[in-house]
Amino acid sequence: MSDVQIKPGTWTIDPDHTEIAFTVRHMMVSKVRGRFDKFSSTMRIDEDPAKSSVEATIDASSIDTGQEDRDNHIRSADFFEVDKHPSFLFKSTGIRPAGDDFVLTGDLTIKGNTRPVELKLEFNGTTVDPYGNDRAGFHAETEIERSEFGVDIKMPMDGGGVVVGERIKIEIDAEYTRQQ
Repeated sequence: MSDVQIKPGTWTIDPDHTEIAFTVRHMMVSKVRGRFDKFSSTMRIDEDPAKSSVEATIDASSIDTGQEDRDNHIRSADFFEVDKHPSFLFKSTGIRPAGDDFVLTGDLTIKGNTRPVELKLEFNGTTVDPYGNDRAGFHAETEIERSEFGVDIKMPMDGGGVVVGERIKIEIDAEYTRQQ
């Protein structure tokens, strides 16, 4: 990780240039894609990048799959139960090199259930914007099993299989700005 060129300090996520998206199987034959529109995150970069950390909060009610009735159903007790569990939380526990990329480990909490996760992390580099702010970009991916986080709705299909798949693919394209 000594090749990573990112200035130490506190960095905050730029929500206007970040996307937190997911994909899940639907009816065993297609995929539904969606995203979360409200979130916050702080990254603390250490002189030794391996000692860096990140924390993130996602507003569960900000889900957007492009279909309002489905989004309202996902917000309900059948899925996220946002009245009782308004946020998802992520807190990193470590980072390690993995070839040209990294593995970011951490604890993810959904519906009050905390589980360890590993995200494949790509560092896209840094730049200085026209206003003199340092910016850094990342791409991260992971897959989780929704039932491990208490999202355990059972909707079997008559011919076998389920309406909503168990595995959720999560992709994050994040841009952070270094705080002065």
